[in-house]
Amino acid sequence: MMPSGSDAPSPSRSPRPTPGSVHGVEIGGDAFIRRSGKSLILALYAALRAIRMYPLENAAVQNAAEELTSLTDEFLKHEHELEMRVSGEFVFVNLVRLRLDLDNYASFSHLLSVFRASGVGSLHLHATPTLRDWQRFLSLLLAPSSEPPAVRLEQLEAKLAQQGLAVFEIGEPMAQAPDEQSRQASKEVAKKTYAQSVAVTRDLMTSVRLGRSPNIKKIKRIVQGIVDQILNEEASLIGLTTIRDYDEYTFTHSVNVCIFAVALGKRLGLGKIQLYDLGMAALFHDIGKSRVPSAIINKSDGLTDDEWRLIAAHPWLGALALFQLRGQQELPYRAMIVAHEHHMKIDLTGYPRPIRERSLSMFSKIVAVADGFDAATSRRTYQTTPLTPAQVMAEMRDNPRRGMDPVVVKAFINLTGIYPVGTLVILDTFELGIVHAANPVPEMLSRPVIRIISDQQGNLMHPGTLVDLAEQGEDAVFRRTIIKTENPERYGIRVGDYFI
Repeated sequence: MMPSGSDAPSPSRSPRPTPGSVHGVEIGGDAFIRRSGKSLILALYAALRAIRMYPLENAAVQNAAEELTSLTDEFLKHEHELEMRVSGEFVFVNLVRLRLDLDNYASFSHLLSVFRASGVGSLHLHATPTLRDWQRFLSLLLAPSSEPPAVRLEQLEAKLAQQGLAVFEIGEPMAQAPDEQSRQASKEVAKKTYAQSVAVTRDLMTSVRLGRSPNIKKIKRIVQGIVDQILNEEASLIGLTTIRDYDEYTFTHSVNVCIFAVALGKRLGLGKIQLYDLGMAALFHDIGKSRVPSAIINKSDGLTDDEWRLIAAHPWLGALALFQLRGQQELPYRAMIVAHEHHMKIDLTGYPRPIRERSLSMFSKIVAVADGFDAATSRRTYQTTPLTPAQVMAEMRDNPRRGMDPVVVKAFINLTGIYPVGTLVILDTFELGIVHAANPVPEMLSRPVIRIISDQQGNLMHPGTLVDLAEQGEDAVFRRTIIKTENPERYGIRVGDYFI
């Protein structure tokens, strides 16, 4: 889900009533709709959970439905109509996009999941449903079915008519597929943005290493380009992180972490200005390594205790370097915090060890996940055989010793899918494929959009063909299924070639 300031399709409808004021609180304006809309989503989530777990006569179901009815009635008194719409990763209430925060992440995700599974793109109300109406509607919405979403929507509409629930008007999702020309144009912009970002990061690290002041204005323009590209069409830029140049790891790593962090921040509902600050912090997160001798950074065998202490000093060295830079040029103060905290772990068992108890900033938690994923999937002097993206994702999710915030990791999995972009997979058709993008439907995280790069005999193809693993045949059986992941080097495949 994206922040409120970014571009996204939104349906048109009649204008809202002119805002007024009651006790100093704006009524009918965007602030009222955001606040009330968030309460409605939380109440809808609670009612869905209660109905899924208990019979309709249960007190928990009755209370949840009563709260939902009360909030709906209050909203309609001021707005005269209520429309909830899901579009991609967005949730709209009366055309106002609701912000996603960590405290409502589960409710938003659940609503998206239920609507998508039912083929529902919008829910429109002109009058308040009764408590009983809500219970019957939500029961129909949750009814199990093996039918595809489009068929489910038709069935649901028919059942609403049969049961006299005309108060609920449901509609299909908005079409979002970009045409090939716009996709190619976005890809070219992403390639230019990525190349410029690596070049500017190289200059940044070199300047700090030599004691010179880097061009912060140029770095800001690069980060702004990354934020704009992520908000416009994130798949193209995320795909380029698979290049992971061995010879320029230090620079490509910082750019990759910036891309992953901004995309993750967008998924967590940060606004555009916050994404910009997050991107700056992510790009600078390893700036302290520029003050560690290159021979130690690139050492292929084991480190001595003294060498390890130098490596472990890079977070506070980075904070010091940024403090000095901030005295000369404008720089987000959060960049210093992230540089200092990104290896601390949420239980504070990482490095550097804090003097007293502290809570890590959300930016640090986001960058820690982005940093850990890119580092573990990259080939370096001391890690010549990196883990596959899918292996790293499983490790981040299942191993608490990694010290990552589980909610942020969950959001990252929601962003990248169980099989992250760039994962080489073997299909049950004996074809090879490279994961191109995560499936936007939560229930289909194990069925990403992939690029088929070989035929059934193993003959490689370039550029290959994009297919959605959620596609089913007329017999309702999936056309293709992933059997396992593989190391691309075993097949002589350079994954990045398929994203350039």
